[in-house]
Amino acid sequence: MADQQMKSLLKQMFDTVSGGYDNKALRFFPKSAEHMADLLNLRGNEHILDVACGTGHASLAIAPKLPKGRITAVDLSPGMLDQARRKTASEDIRNVEFLERDMQDLGFDNGAFDAAVCAFGIFFVEDMDAQLSHIASAVRPGGRIMITSFQNDYFQPLRDMLFDRLAAYGVQNPPHAWKRVSNEAGCRQLFKKAGLTNVRVEAKNVGYYLDNANEWWDIVWNAGYRRMVGQLPANDQERFKQEHLAEIEALRNGDGIWLDVEVLFTVGTKVKID
Repeated sequence: MADQQMKSLLKQMFDTVSGGYDNKALRFFPKSAEHMADLLNLRGNEHILDVACGTGHASLAIAPKLPKGRITAVDLSPGMLDQARRKTASEDIRNVEFLERDMQDLGFDNGAFDAAVCAFGIFFVEDMDAQLSHIASAVRPGGRIMITSFQNDYFQPLRDMLFDRLAAYGVQNPPHAWKRVSNEAGCRQLFKKAGLTNVRVEAKNVGYYLDNANEWWDIVWNAGYRRMVGQLPANDQERFKQEHLAEIEALRNGDGIWLDVEVLFTVGTKVKID
């Protein structure tokens, strides 16, 4: 698929789901963002770049740690940015600026930022090597770059159950570009190719129990899986939903339905120029 066509599809998809992206069922986003903010070990006066910021989870988690600093956050989706701005206004957060920009063409001066983060966004670009290098170019020498990605078995067994039922309806899985950064070795290789040093990869499970199968559907419908379900004919979608939720509900125990969300946090340092 052509690059511009893919960008258009992604923009449309995230605009569509932006209103539900902060649904309680998707709370792994703010939970992982909190850990990301802790791992940065900020002094408090930095200028941080948040790439593919979505509805601002990383920015909102980092902002309180920057009493004398600020964040510039960018995303391709105006719908996502609208939600992010609404949240920062409601929480009276004033040190974050949200800009509509393509992460493949950031348009910032080299070394303009002290650090950069990209939460669950790097794998939406086919050439991840070039993308990470592009992000790193906006960071000063000695600054840090951090990404988060899903570990290989995230959302299992619910994810496979979804894909298997979709396949029974004739909907095939999309390419698994994200798998390149679904393990420590892949993350380290990506950062090494970008010329980053002192690379550290930390795994953390930010999973939790869903109350019922309907909460799993909130995740399906308000994130990337919605595009797959949308490939079904309209008269099949409700039947698919009921069949799938019945099998998910069968997993529920006294605590609920476990949602396994193993996240990889990868951080590296841009080489200083002597």
